[in-house]
Amino acid sequence: MSPRRLAAVCGTVVLAGWVAGGSDRFNSSGIENTGAPDSRATSVTADAALPGPRPMLPPETPPVQVAFASTADPVQGYPKEAVSSVETPDECLVAEICIDRYLWSVYQRALKVDTIKVPERIKLTVKKKGKTRTVIKVVIKLVDEDFTWKDPKAAQKAGMSLMDYVIGGMDRSFKLKLYHALRAMDDAGLAPGMTSGFRDNYRQSLASGNKAATDSSYHGGSRRGGYGHGLAADQVSVKGETRAQRWISSENLWKWIDAHGKEFGIGRPYLDRDAPHVAPINGKEYAEHRGGANAKLAELETNRRHRSAAHDDHGTKKRAKTARSSRASSI
Repeated sequence: MSPRRLAAVCGTVVLAGWVAGGSDRFNSSGIENTGAPDSRATSVTADAALPGPRPMLPPETPPVQVAFASTADPVQGYPKEAVSSVETPDECLVAEICIDRYLWSVYQRALKVDTIKVPERIKLTVKKKGKTRTVIKVVIKLVDEDFTWKDPKAAQKAGMSLMDYVIGGMDRSFKLKLYHALRAMDDAGLAPGMTSGFRDNYRQSLASGNKAATDSSYHGGSRRGGYGHGLAADQVSVKGETRAQRWISSENLWKWIDAHGKEFGIGRPYLDRDAPHVAPINGKEYAEHRGGANAKLAELETNRRHRSAAHDDHGTKKRAKTARSSRASSI
């Protein structure tokens, strides 16, 4: 189905709120590939490997109301066309399903490749004080790592399809924010892709490089709420034929998020220390690393002013005491 056809179908039925409690879900095959996802409809729930089934949160607006509309967006109030480069087959009759399928398509089109630091021991011959000897030196090499296999392995361990694992495990309100932002990014020609969505403890244990503790990832670690509460996604650009071109495009995408993300309720908590990592700006992670820093600076400035005021007050009292002593001695 063409994107415009998908947009038209999704726009036919618009729900005022998310549909909670539905058991039928469209699922993918659970195997990573670059083609369109499986069109079979299955009913999937989380098994014992995750902390429980998808949480059914109350609608953010009044109860579900069916209305006919011509907007191409499955969410009322955001009349933009579907991403032209993303194919999402099958007819979407529920807004939540349309949004999940859209995010799944954005996830599918991104290559799961990263650059990691690998220590390597090499032998060197050195000459010191006229003597030659061999020493072992550890050097760090930058190596491309294909981590396409990690999410499917975690989904298999959890007994879930890949789509239900990666997309279904994300927080519902965060998915809505991310959906609006991704559509805007694609409208701006940035071609966004998602390399990582939900991660449970097992999936986090497979991650490489600088990372949160196994249970502490905001992608969905058990200490952060687990399945259904993932509050992070990694965003890159798929625009470009080469890795270098895609890197430049990704940098432009991250700059766009820094400039416009707050309009959609998302931001980059770590900036270029973990450039692709995106989270809701009203979440704890963003507050600790962005809002928290500003709050700390404000507290330091307040404390500085208090110390300065106390110092001035002490000086005033000291001068007054000296003046009284001078007057007493002159009498």
